[in-house]
Amino acid sequence: MPHKKSIYLGAGVLFALLFTISTVQAQQIIFSPEVVNTIENSRANNAFWSVIVRDTTGKILEGYNFEKRIRPASNLKLLTSAAILDELGPDYQFRTKMYGIGEQVEDTWQGDIIIRGVGDPSISGDFYRDDRFYVFDKFFSALYDKGIRKIDGNLIGNDSFFDQQPYPKGWSWEDLSFYYGVEINALSFNNNAVDLTVYARGNVGEKPEIEWFPFDTDYVEFINDQVITPADTEYDEYYRRKPGTNTIVLGSKLPKGYVEKESLSIDDAPLFFMDTFKKYLEDGDIDLSGGIIVDSKSHDWNENRYQLLAEHVSVPLDSMFSQLNKDSDNFYAEMLLKTAAAEHFDTEGSTELGLSLVKDFAKSMKMDTTNLEIEDASGMAASTLLKTEDLNQLLVEMRNHPHFDVYKESLPVAGQDGSLENRFTNSPLEGKVYGKTGYVSGVRSLSGYMEGISGEPLIFSVVTNNYTEKTSYIDTIHEQILENIYVKY
Repeated sequence: MPHKKSIYLGAGVLFALLFTISTVQAQQIIFSPEVVNTIENSRANNAFWSVIVRDTTGKILEGYNFEKRIRPASNLKLLTSAAILDELGPDYQFRTKMYGIGEQVEDTWQGDIIIRGVGDPSISGDFYRDDRFYVFDKFFSALYDKGIRKIDGNLIGNDSFFDQQPYPKGWSWEDLSFYYGVEINALSFNNNAVDLTVYARGNVGEKPEIEWFPFDTDYVEFINDQVITPADTEYDEYYRRKPGTNTIVLGSKLPKGYVEKESLSIDDAPLFFMDTFKKYLEDGDIDLSGGIIVDSKSHDWNENRYQLLAEHVSVPLDSMFSQLNKDSDNFYAEMLLKTAAAEHFDTEGSTELGLSLVKDFAKSMKMDTTNLEIEDASGMAASTLLKTEDLNQLLVEMRNHPHFDVYKESLPVAGQDGSLENRFTNSPLEGKVYGKTGYVSGVRSLSGYMEGISGEPLIFSVVTNNYTEKTSYIDTIHEQILENIYVKY
């Protein structure tokens, strides 16, 4: 019998047993009728579905279109985060330093103050009890405690640790207004976004009130064209930052009494960092006579003219991994990728160099890199392609990696936290699935580790491409598939 590389299921046709031959392992695969039936009888049976389940030895237990290339969306982070963890190690910490050039004369620093960014994505409140000014306060206190009340010079931000490409290739301009499509820069604050809050407190037809973090800063300009609608209407969102500017147009329609919070991207991340730090200094009564400068040239920071005034050491990388995978944070993924490149190659970190490390790592994990197309770390790029069986193979191989515990614990847990907090609730799989979700328009994916009803460890991937149904419906089908697998094993 000739090798069958894929199976076509016509509408209403159900095979009790379907066989295929894996192009990798040349072994017979039995498709569960329950899995096939769930896909074929769903409203999304005209989408592209890919399913694969392995045991801990790597043996394929279930398979459906697994040898085909798919768009993984944020399931790509399973690969890129593994490569980053392998490269940097779980104990890696960022060291952001503040230098001075000049000298202190009484209460005045005569000269420049420099902050050197090294790609720390956590200069926000993520790990500091929601104190988003934690690092700024540390640098402010270092100056204030020395008795400095005036800087007779410039504030300089150095971002030479990374290259000057703010976005990976392939990102859609429509995403660049929002928190998931922000700039990537070695000197970044608050995930390179302002946090907007809108209060529909007025009367119907009026404009809602707005406020934003940090400081209602004039670094951005909001054009508030929003309108309050009757309380029984639906919220209609519209936010757009004009390309290449910090002018943000607000055009949402908000029901009376509604409160909306949204993180919106800014333009020129290092300038935003330094502008906010300047305002923080002035708010604490340290005046600046000079201006703000962004310096992208590399320097020998060991030269005597650079006086180290303060240093912030971040939490270890293993702590940041929960932000990357549980919350599927694109900003963390891209920042950490460039960091890995900068450290490995001892040059300015770039997405391209980082991806070369990812591909080398993928090969070491027995993935077929000839079928791997990636342009970013987060899976936002539309051109990203890989085979589901290769993604699943990575998960098998990672079980033997020395940092597997950190890797697995960074994944959302079904019904408990992260992007799976509200899924698999009241399901036999609640608490038994450690999985990474993925979503971009027309793509929904879920891959990770689970237990069968017998307690047998299983490695799974379920991916749907090109669907037009609601994503919540696709999620329901994914969960049905995994529950069928759970019962079988």
